[in-house]
Amino acid sequence: MSKECAICGKTSMAGRSIQHKHSVGWRYKAPRSKRTFNLNLKEVNLDVDGTIVKAPICMKCYKKLRKESEIK
Repeated sequence: MSKECAICGKTSMAGRSIQHKHSVGWRYKAPRSKRTFNLNLKEVNLDVDGTIVKAPICMKCYKKLRKESEIK
């Protein structure tokens, strides 16, 4: 499964994790380590030109699709 939304193309991002711990070792600067922010993906069956395709979709797009289907 790819880590990319099939609708909007959103991918995982890189960032830093800060250790919030009070000790003598890092009195002047908190230690930071690299980490990845992964997507909240969901496998959904989509109807594309009459065929059903299973695609990974982020939750933001999933909520929009669900809201559109409720309105119809």
